[in-house]
Amino acid sequence: MDESGKPQDPQESGPPQPPKGGKERRAPAPDGGKRSPGGGILMGRPFGVPVYVAPSWFLVAALITWVFGGQLERVLPELGSARYLVSLFFAVAFYASVLIHELAHTVAALRFKLPVRRIQLQFFGGVSEIEKESETPGREFVLAFVGPLLSLVLAGVFYAGMQLVEPATVPGVLLAGLMISNLIVAVFNFLPGLPLDGGRMLRAVVWKITGNPMSGTVAAAWVGRALAVTVLIGLPLLTHTGALGNTRPEIGGADSLTDALLAAILAAIIWTGAGNSLRVARLRERLPDLQARNLTRRAVPVETETPLSEALRRANDAGARALVVVDGQGEPTALVREAAIVGVPEHRRPWVAVGTLAQDLRDGMRVSAELAGEDLLEYLRATPATEYLVVEDTGEIYGVLSTADVERAFVSAMARHS
Repeated sequence: MDESGKPQDPQESGPPQPPKGGKERRAPAPDGGKRSPGGGILMGRPFGVPVYVAPSWFLVAALITWVFGGQLERVLPELGSARYLVSLFFAVAFYASVLIHELAHTVAALRFKLPVRRIQLQFFGGVSEIEKESETPGREFVLAFVGPLLSLVLAGVFYAGMQLVEPATVPGVLLAGLMISNLIVAVFNFLPGLPLDGGRMLRAVVWKITGNPMSGTVAAAWVGRALAVTVLIGLPLLTHTGALGNTRPEIGGADSLTDALLAAILAAIIWTGAGNSLRVARLRERLPDLQARNLTRRAVPVETETPLSEALRRANDAGARALVVVDGQGEPTALVREAAIVGVPEHRRPWVAVGTLAQDLRDGMRVSAELAGEDLLEYLRATPATEYLVVEDTGEIYGVLSTADVERAFVSAMARHS
């Protein structure tokens, strides 16, 4: 607040959220109720991590059912309409494979003491939201590698199952489809470009060589963008030339349009994911500038019965911008809310005690002066408030941290990044 007791910024808002990349959103792999905050139906909590199914999954499941049903009509015409039930089972089994792929990332993250917020099954695959970055390139490599590795293992399991059944039967067709789909998942995710798992592996390798995680991110992100362009142009051409086992004599018609649309969607997902990874990494370089010690306002201690006008006079004389209510022993008990001060007209301030404008200190409203970066943002997010008491490790009062100040610093960091 300035000398009149007005805040530097009248807008109140909650603490800024840490960048999503800080949570390591896993690649939207083409390995593709209760509502989640981000949308979706809660399906369970394996290993204590909630698994959500996004609404877009139902659209893709319907598409898979329709496409696979058409293939079954050619291979097993005797099924009739029942082929769509078989196709629906295949769609569910395929996404169960995607879930296993994501659980591999989750288990590895938990082993490395990295908290996982949730897993979400969505359009074109799954996402594991890991709260923090890996501390070493070796862990980053393992964390990325286990997903496609497990997809390869699943492909091998389904291939072994194919040897035990007749090919031209429902079990044989299902096992073949699941084997091929998991193989595609593994191969696609091994491609060395962000946001795919192969991109995280490339990032880990470059990080190891250069000693700089940002260099790894830049390299993997640009390879990811090149990969997106390759998919956009190459996938329709491969289909047209028959390289994928389906020769089309000329470009045009509904099939070619479908191929182009699929290529455009995949390319957009990869391009956007690579760009987001790059932006988040650059922002994270700025986050260490967000230090509680540097953002803290100097505060003066006042007793609960002190008139507001007198408290503001003491603050102005001391060059302070915050008020901390203390008891008879000098222990802090509450913080005078800046918004409440603004709401008191100047002519009323001599008759208003600061205690009536204060918010009692709750658990979590004491912030260490040493907190910085993502740790600071996560702490504020866990205990939302407008002001926090900042203390030294010894327990001594350092000052008051305003959420508005943190938000301005966060926006400034983003602006410098942009």
